[in-house]
Amino acid sequence: MTDPSERSDPADGERSLPGVGLVKGLAVTLKTMTRRSATQQYPDVAPALPPRSRGVIALLAENCTVCMLCARECPDWCIYIDSHKEEVVVPGAARARQRNVLDRFDIDFSLCMYCGICIEVCPFDALYWSPEFEYAEYDIKDLLHDKDHLGEWMGTVPPPPAHDPNGEPAKEETAAARKAAIPANPAERPAVTPPRSTERPAAAPARPAEQPPPRPGPRPAGDTATGEGPTP
Repeated sequence: MTDPSERSDPADGERSLPGVGLVKGLAVTLKTMTRRSATQQYPDVAPALPPRSRGVIALLAENCTVCMLCARECPDWCIYIDSHKEEVVVPGAARARQRNVLDRFDIDFSLCMYCGICIEVCPFDALYWSPEFEYAEYDIKDLLHDKDHLGEWMGTVPPPPAHDPNGEPAKEETAAARKAAIPANPAERPAVTPPRSTERPAAAPARPAEQPPPRPGPRPAGDTATGEGPTP
């Protein structure tokens, strides 16, 4: 609601002169005309995009294990995945193993809302943000991109930022350093002391409760400490 104190009353005689608003508008226009324009000559000059811009989703098919997490977590259901299983013979194994082979990975960008949930939930870093945004189509059906097209955008994915030297090292770096510190020759490896058992020793069997000695009964009248009979 408008404050009553801000309302202009024609009877007060404080009405502004006609044409003041027009003069103020022309002043702003003249001030802008004297400035140098900052128009970017797109598409001749590529725009400078921020490093974390959300342009399109790129796929690294080699890392995909067909876990279906991205398709299940997508709020728009715009990810379509098909796969099949094949056996992998491992030397020395008792039986052949099975692995999933990716057959289809399509993203319908006409439905995608660029929330980035699929990239965040991917446990094997198979999806990445690419700053590429020039993929407009004349037909909406052409916005359904397959895994080959998604893989071509991996070349436009910027490298990850450098790790902070004062921060905690990554788990991969720690594991690699620990593995490199172990000598290849088994004879040079330090002896490993077996861990001390934390199990408590078995409790000894409970001893039977000792019975209290029987209380002596009443002594006879003639029995005394000396063992003599009653004095006549």
